[in-house]
Amino acid sequence: MAWRTWLLDRQIAQPFKQAHREIYLLTPAEENTGVYSNRFAAHIIKQHQFNALCGQRGWNNTLRLMVDDCYRPASLALDRWNLRAEFWIEGIGDNYGVDTTEAGSYLYLATDQVRFYPINSRHNYAHAGGGGYSNTGWWGQEQPTGEPIALDRIPKLVFSEVMRDVDLFVGVASVGNDPNWSDGGPEGRHLDYWQSYSFGELSATATTRRQLLETLIPRLKIRDRCSFTDRFLVVRGEIRTYKIHLGSGNILMEPNDEYLCIVPSGRQEVGSGQVFLPFEGDRILSIVLSKAFLLADDTKINDPMIVQQIKPK
Repeated sequence: MAWRTWLLDRQIAQPFKQAHREIYLLTPAEENTGVYSNRFAAHIIKQHQFNALCGQRGWNNTLRLMVDDCYRPASLALDRWNLRAEFWIEGIGDNYGVDTTEAGSYLYLATDQVRFYPINSRHNYAHAGGGGYSNTGWWGQEQPTGEPIALDRIPKLVFSEVMRDVDLFVGVASVGNDPNWSDGGPEGRHLDYWQSYSFGELSATATTRRQLLETLIPRLKIRDRCSFTDRFLVVRGEIRTYKIHLGSGNILMEPNDEYLCIVPSGRQEVGSGQVFLPFEGDRILSIVLSKAFLLADDTKINDPMIVQQIKPK
């Protein structure tokens, strides 16, 4: 924490997240499951955004099409440790053209387990539309695979960095970050997920974000209007009091926790000289700050869509 404060005091920007880097330790639940982690399972993520992030982070992934075919999980080769990490995912939906692009690739994926295998062992496969991973390919013949390696045997650094990548994938690509999904997406199918992600428990990345904001907010002109709860940055405006979730950036308004939809645009995001940020790459941090500045001075908001929502009922 002292190192973080030192960098912030001197406004030294890190070339990548170093002093604020998250550390992921094995949880009791993972000790119990033994060879797999469900920490980032049961999320709904945008496939094309996820695939782009995989490319940036060195993961091997293939876009899933709504076809009768099988796919490997997203995987990361860890040559130095003779390991391969796998993140199990599957396509969602069965309505071609609604749940897919015109080219047939799924728009959304469901997430599942993270596992580790010897690097040269054969991959697992799953049908494009789900049904679970196994060592049976679409050809219906068993393929020999290595046994998954117990998580407590994975070097702590390797485990932490792999889980950090997966947290990034979910944190960036989850539909829970999208304020336009407040209706649950196509046919409202994912409303429960959107609500639980948008306002639920904080991930490790969001917890780091909270710690940074607790240091940063007291240095800003809006400090007297801000406070924190376990999951929210609370901003007191003149018209309303607002709770900005530190994981998703979505907003609830007091007194009745009404949802406030603000769709961020590039010009709304803080950074670029307005507020010093000690590292780049955390878009949700910028969104939280931009919304805090906007809502702390809510009497000056002139966007009719926002004004209509914040007017007392």
